[in-house]
Amino acid sequence: MEKRLIKMIKQLIGRVFYVGEDKASEQETIDRIKDSVDFRGAKLWILIFAIFVASLGLNTNSTAVIIGAMLISPIMGPIMGMGLGVGINDFELFKRSLKSFVTATIFSVLTATIYFLITPLAEAQSELLARTAPTIYDVFIALCGGLAGIIATCSISQRNGNVIPGVAIATALMPPICTTGFGIATGNWLYAAGAFYLYMINTIFISLATVIGVHIMHFSKKEFRDPKRERRVKQIIATIAVVTMVPASILTYQLVRETVFENKANSFIVQELESDTTRIVTRDIRYKDKTINVVLFGKEVRKERLDEIRKRLEKHGLEGTKLSVVQGGSNLDSKEIQTLLKGNAKLLSEEIQTEKLQREKAERIKKQWQPVEKVLNAAESVQKECRVLFPEVNSLHIGYGINIHLEKEAPSDTTTLISIRLKQKMNKATEKKLKEWLKQKIQADSLVIYPL
Repeated sequence: MEKRLIKMIKQLIGRVFYVGEDKASEQETIDRIKDSVDFRGAKLWILIFAIFVASLGLNTNSTAVIIGAMLISPIMGPIMGMGLGVGINDFELFKRSLKSFVTATIFSVLTATIYFLITPLAEAQSELLARTAPTIYDVFIALCGGLAGIIATCSISQRNGNVIPGVAIATALMPPICTTGFGIATGNWLYAAGAFYLYMINTIFISLATVIGVHIMHFSKKEFRDPKRERRVKQIIATIAVVTMVPASILTYQLVRETVFENKANSFIVQELESDTTRIVTRDIRYKDKTINVVLFGKEVRKERLDEIRKRLEKHGLEGTKLSVVQGGSNLDSKEIQTLLKGNAKLLSEEIQTEKLQREKAERIKKQWQPVEKVLNAAESVQKECRVLFPEVNSLHIGYGINIHLEKEAPSDTTTLISIRLKQKMNKATEKKLKEWLKQKIQADSLVIYPL
């Protein structure tokens, strides 16, 4: 019974994950990838303009524009071509793809460099900075994206769907190559190296994913005349993959350790230093120096108490960390305060600006609401008095309109608009009297009456 159940589960899993029914013919898939390999004419021009679009997006910090550039770019073709060439032992295809890839890369870097040399916006935005420090996660993204790409290319139903565009967005080939151009144009070689390394991670692991994909799908391979050469090629591929992963793994390890340190430090500050009588003005946590610098405001924390707190650093997993505390009543060193507050100065400025804007908005809303409030407060007395003083009136409808002066330069203002439904016709004198009475009752500076 147990064996039968296991067999049924295996069959079910096999049916769910089986791609054979949707698989295009092997030759059709190979031809499709081969057709996308060559880089000349229209494809090269499309790539150049895609690089311009991506550079503009990075320069203006526009995510939408960057995504658009990824969708335009035809650079995925040669990368998958290299993977397919290695996967089926077609080294003519591999050489062709590699040549196209190198051509595309050179033109991409040149185009991005030219753009960033002539643009007046030379500041590195967050979208640019995000491409300068690749991690092991980028390796996994490229590998998973590449696997999705090759499966979609081999699938009849998915090849024209949104998988390939999705892979282009997820693996993000365009932004790092544009950031490389930015680094060259501005002389920031660290940015250029980091971004180009990310570009190579994406390239190598999308290609590797293609190799894995064609192996899983049992594509026919060209026979090697020399088995030793085949073994050597496989060893070279494995070496390239490992060598590419090593720096990313180291960077990821450092990033994770830094994040853990910052989380522990923040937890320590909140638990040990913050209280009802003492507030944290600013904090400066430095992983490289293993230091925590804090500025406190409020009731002064005694030296004995600070010594006790420092002893508890180890309890919070912060062994070897130095705690520096500056308090409101201390003799403060100007350089120390400048260092401590530099990180929070921009944030504080933004908070003040936001508060100011919110206050101005509230004042505008209050000012706009005042006429309405006057009418609402006077509504009951207007109703009672109007029945007695102006029996011709059936109903009143009060609203507000904006006056835009076209013939003279003057600020726009508002006018109270009153629509009147009459039981019987009203003479001019009574109408004038009604207008003056309404102006007084609802305290309107300007008023226009429209009969209904």
